[in-house]
Amino acid sequence: MTRWRRSLAGLVAACSMLLVVSACSTNAGPGTAAAGPAGDPVSGGVARAIQVREPVALDPAQLANTWVGQGLLGNALYGTLMIDNPDTLEIEYTLATDFTTTDGGNTFVLTLRPDLTFTDGTPLDAEAVKFNWDRLRDTATASNSLPQASQVAATEVVDATTLKATLAVANPMFPYSVTSSALNWIASPTALQKGRDAFNSDPAGAGPFVLAEWTRQDTIELERNPGYWDAPRPYLDRISLRTVSDAQQRINMLSTGGADLGSESSWSALSRAEDAGLVTDVVRVGGGQYLAMNHRTAPFDDPRARQAVASALDLDGINTAVFEGMGEVPETLFPESSPFYADIPLSHHDPAEAQALFDELAAEGKPVEFTFTATSLREIKSVAETVQAQLSSFDNVDVKVEILDYAAYMPRIAARDFGMTVWAADSQEPDSALWNAFHSRSPGNVTGVADPELDLALDQGRAGGTAEDRSASYETVQQRLAELLPGVWYIRAAPSIVAGANIHGIRLYALASPLPEQMWVTR
Repeated sequence: MTRWRRSLAGLVAACSMLLVVSACSTNAGPGTAAAGPAGDPVSGGVARAIQVREPVALDPAQLANTWVGQGLLGNALYGTLMIDNPDTLEIEYTLATDFTTTDGGNTFVLTLRPDLTFTDGTPLDAEAVKFNWDRLRDTATASNSLPQASQVAATEVVDATTLKATLAVANPMFPYSVTSSALNWIASPTALQKGRDAFNSDPAGAGPFVLAEWTRQDTIELERNPGYWDAPRPYLDRISLRTVSDAQQRINMLSTGGADLGSESSWSALSRAEDAGLVTDVVRVGGGQYLAMNHRTAPFDDPRARQAVASALDLDGINTAVFEGMGEVPETLFPESSPFYADIPLSHHDPAEAQALFDELAAEGKPVEFTFTATSLREIKSVAETVQAQLSSFDNVDVKVEILDYAAYMPRIAARDFGMTVWAADSQEPDSALWNAFHSRSPGNVTGVADPELDLALDQGRAGGTAEDRSASYETVQQRLAELLPGVWYIRAAPSIVAGANIHGIRLYALASPLPEQMWVTR
């Protein structure tokens, strides 16, 4: 029997595990940031928080459970079934009390706390979880969490507090797919069935906060849920959540006292935050952000085009132009501190090789021409424009940049209608990112890479076994990714929170998703 209370800390040395290395110099403890002396929690007050991107809807299916998505908002409205500790990968239970497999990950049994209710008075029971999980895995829902939810082949209500989930393929690591996705957020089926507009006006969850007001492109006001199951939490009376897409503006607001807490995605902004005396809490991950190249269509259906672009790009130059040289360019998929580290370079900079390949393709009537589709976030836009500028110095390559707001961008990526885009594969546990991103059967495989040897290694890494077995599997994964080039890895991600001196009790899980019920403020 596998019980996910068990700590995995024994696999790694202090301050490192699997893909993640916690920032020990700034962390106050496991998954925790502290701003100033804390003491006992104080009830009352308002926390002014910043998110990087505004949601298109409040439906959990449309929210992203990450630091750069809507982790704080989703946790506030819906609570969590379970959380993981970024320093140990130990699973802790919240709305759920257990998540157990007895057959190596073919099936899992979820047990809920009894007598839970949503804010609309309806029960949060096994039927409600089934409704949500079935809905997330339905392709018609177009959920951001489809790669994780599609692992579930069937769900069965055993009794009011017990749900059995059968997976399409055995995956002992499936709990981490729950904690890193909207599978962790359960909304009232009754409220969801009223339609999108009605739900956006009055979302019903079982989280520590309820929606008071949503002013589009401005603020989301959240009020304390008096019926929250884990009294005396939440400690805050209110959270005022503002969307600020510009990193410099986020740091200015925090350093001048205009905000208490902010999610951050910029290495250069984090450096400025530390210089300003703000607290930063970074969950360091392996993998990172990559320039995804669409294998399904020209020019990147030809491996020579992928190799040409990878050899042409100066990744240190991208780091300097976009991140002021503060970021970490990933030379290998896993950091040296990881038990899965292998000295397998992800790419190499060779302009002469790149030009030779561009010329060879052009001579065959296949000049490298593509559109880089990017979001309007400042850093992502800057990455696209820097790639365009670097490649403009080569002959027989032409790059156009297309900038879309997030609402227009996601349907394009879902339709695989792009040449190149920015995508990410970063996680504490290798399976939850790499299988979803690169397995040929995964709906999260945006590049379309399809390779039997890579699939087999990803399946074997997922299946568990000894640490040595998994390391061998992921060494093969690294070799195949380096050869197949689904994308060019240009920066490690920076899942992080920046806080001022007045906010305390900050606890993160998964990819720096903050738990608002544990926070309190002092003025």
